[in-house]
Amino acid sequence: MNSKVAVLKTSPESVIEDYGKLMRLAEYEKYLPKDKNTALKINISWHTFYPACSSAPWQLDGVIKTLLEDGYPREKLYGCHNKTVVVSAKRGEINNKQKQVVVDKYGLKNVHLYENEEWVTYEPKGDMLVLPEIYPDGIRIPRRLIGDNVIHLPTMKTHVFTTITGAMKNAFGGLLHDKRHHTHSVIHETLVDLLTIQREIHPGIFAVMDGAFAGDGPGPRCMVPHVKGYILASRDQVAIDAVAAKMMGIDPLSLKFIRLAHQRGLGCGDPAEIEIVGDDIEGINWGFSRNGNTLASWGQKLIYWGPLKPLEKFLLGTAIAPWSYLASFLYHDVYWYPFVGRKRVKESLETEWGRLFERY
Repeated sequence: MNSKVAVLKTSPESVIEDYGKLMRLAEYEKYLPKDKNTALKINISWHTFYPACSSAPWQLDGVIKTLLEDGYPREKLYGCHNKTVVVSAKRGEINNKQKQVVVDKYGLKNVHLYENEEWVTYEPKGDMLVLPEIYPDGIRIPRRLIGDNVIHLPTMKTHVFTTITGAMKNAFGGLLHDKRHHTHSVIHETLVDLLTIQREIHPGIFAVMDGAFAGDGPGPRCMVPHVKGYILASRDQVAIDAVAAKMMGIDPLSLKFIRLAHQRGLGCGDPAEIEIVGDDIEGINWGFSRNGNTLASWGQKLIYWGPLKPLEKFLLGTAIAPWSYLASFLYHDVYWYPFVGRKRVKESLETEWGRLFERY
């Protein structure tokens, strides 16, 4: 695999045009056939706006504008959302200014994979690490995505379970149904299995990552947002995540999902073997945290990897599981955002990127 990652330093004044430059530097047209439908896999990690948490409107805007300029048929492009048990994509796409001011502006279809979409049992051709054991009745994926290109639209941020989250993690929502929390105890292996499946079902895979704001700490929600102004693109999902990790100050091969994918030949996780085009990032090290936790994630880790592991199936896989959804809502939406997050959002909106968000 040609492991090339394009990286550019951008600004609010030039970001839309810079996304076009970025994607062309990464030679995206070589990897996304124009005669196929293309899913724009939008990331929504929270249904409220929080910097670095979800795909930025300028990210989506720049990608769609570039695709249309380069001859991708409008009718073959569509916004694509998954459902989670704790986050509302319907609220999120409005609060994050994705649907009404970008997707609708360009006249694209907007697909929610849990509305009138058929899910089918898929039998992977490649070796699986964990998914057949987690889903003994079959791995179910959306029929719509089989045979379509996909462009992942992650942001640069850390994560309580995977240390960083990026292109590989972005497939977690779209390809697995809302019981995917059953995979959290083996999340690294799950991401590798999903990349294997993606390479089988998509004629083209590409990722465009936004780091106008980058999130440090217990992501994907309770982070400290930092203005960084970088954007990345690649056809290699492992490589773009590895470069993002390196910029955050984290050794990519110390992250199990990147290391496993690298070892299995699904992409390149070693920065020394990745071609960087665009801006020089050699001296960048943001010093982001590897070990952020919230009260909610601390409790989950006790269940997934700690002393409560024997109770995992009972606590999260039976009729009492809704307690965990309620606990997440109470912590994040009732406590954390009003008392901690809102102040950070206000401060972020006073930056140049925050003002751009408000102008959308």
